Parts: sequence; C-alpha cells; structure tokens
Amino acid sequence: MRIGEAYGPDTFGLSFELFPPKTAGGEISLFRHVSQLVSFQPSFITCTYGAGGSTRDKTLEIVERVHQTYGCPVASHLTCVGATTEQLRGYLGEAAQRKIVNIVALRGDPPKGETEFRPVEGGLHFANDLVQLIRGEFPEFGIAVAGYPETHQEATSPQADLENLKRKVDSGGDVVITQLFYNNSDFFRFREACDKLGISVPIVPGILPVTNLAQIQRITNLCGARLPDEFVSDLQKCSDDEAKQFEVGVQFASRQVQQLRDADVPGIHFYVLNKSQATAGVLRNVGFHQAASE
Repeated sequence: MRIGEAYGPDTFGLSFELFPPKTAGGEISLFRHVSQLVSFQPSFITCTYGAGGSTRDKTLEIVERVHQTYGCPVASHLTCVGATTEQLRGYLGEAAQRKIVNIVALRGDPPKGETEFRPVEGGLHFANDLVQLIRGEFPEFGIAVAGYPETHQEATSPQADLENLKRKVDSGGDVVITQLFYNNSDFFRFREACDKLGISVPIVPGILPVTNLAQIQRITNLCGARLPDEFVSDLQKCSDDEAKQFEVGVQFASRQVQQLRDADVPGIHFYVLNKSQATAGVLRNVGFHQAASE
C-alpha cells in the first residue's frame, strides 16, 4: 500500500516510527515491542535513517523484516546527508528490490558538530530535490514529507517554512507528517496555514508520548518543540517516580490525541522510540482495540 492510501474519508491512518537498533539485543527487544504495536493494525510502520546515512543498510533490513514478518506496509526514511545523487538512486533501487514501496523523504540534519547543512559534491541541497528525484525516477514509491507546526529551526520565518513545505508537496509529496509537538493549538494554526497556501495533501500530526522528563527535555531542545509549563510542572512533581512520570505522560498524550481526533485529523503518527507500552496505553485510552493473538 502506498502511503497516500492510508488516509481517506473512511480511513484513519495509524502509523509508528522506529529507529535502527545498534545491537543484536536491541533488535530482539525492538521486535518484541513491534509485535505489540502491530496488534493495533497500523496502516504502516516507518524506520529512520541514521545521521550521515550511517544506518542505511540496517534501516532497509528493519523495514523489510517488519513487512515480511507482519505483512504490514512499511516506509524507509531517506535523507540527503552524506550521499551523492547516485548513492541515493542506489538506495532507492535497493528499496524497490526489497519491495519497500514508501519513502519518508527528508533533507536531514547537519552531521554532529556542524551547524549548517552542506551537501556532498554531487549531492542534493533540499528535501524537495529528493522528492523530485523519487517522483521522477521511481514513481512507484509513495512519499511522505516533514512539516513543522512550530517552524523549522533553520527557517527564516514561518511563512518561508510553509513555502518550503509547499515545494516538497508540489514536487510529489503525498502526505505531510509533522514534527512532534505538545500544544495542539500550534498544529491547528499550522494546518490552517497549510490550507490557505494550497497544501491539500493529508497533514498528519506526529506524537511522542512522554515517559521521562529529562529525556523529553533533551529531545525538544534538539528539535525546538515547546513543552507546556503545566505539563512540565506535573512531571517535575513526580521526577523521582518513573511509574508516575509514565502515567502523567500517557494521560497527557491521550488527551492530546483525543482532541486531535475530535478535530478530524486524517491519522496519527507515533514516535515510539522502539517501545510499545506508552503508545499502546494511549491507543487503548482513546478507543483503539488490539487484534486478538492467533
């Protein structure tokens, strides 16, 4: 199934994002959690692509194994970082050979220690260049692109960021999946602005349930997302109680997801951090049911 087909008038797109584990033990753990996540019958599962392309082989292995094991549609992330156009073509060709039919097309973050993105010689400068390459030479792929409800940190203005998003969609993006956020009002403003600019593809909110305050503060500092003060205060009150932090985070995410569903979002994309418990708790809280084990 191509990624755009996950959303429709009678179809709610549920998706989960994994990252490639670094060890054999991590891979065993990952698939134990994936087996729980697929019981919610997701529309597709994605896997990220390491900084500088460092996990490109493992990314393909993970998405191929998910598809073969569970029959679930999958998508591989792909970035412009550290790759020539020919290397990107090679990756796309290999993905097609492995029967992976969806790509999450990203420019990618600058390598660690660098503050500015610089393409390698013979590489691509922007995500819309990558989308254009895929759509022109590998038209069989469904393509998701990234959107930023709170504006990309490198953008000169919110309007410039939106115009960049429109270029990605106009180049062939089928779906916009957003960066994580914790104020739904930011998403609603973003969705309205996209509509005014003529971005008509599904806009899918990305949600990361919080299970640990210190961890989420590190993540949001990196991506520029804001945590509501009241939420931070609630987490700080139980900073020495992991179970209570987990409960507070799951309840917050459950309210956030329910409000988004009430506002007719076309789907939800969960950043699961290779775990299942928090996302499963949120899904049960908002009325999703797990398929019975065979």
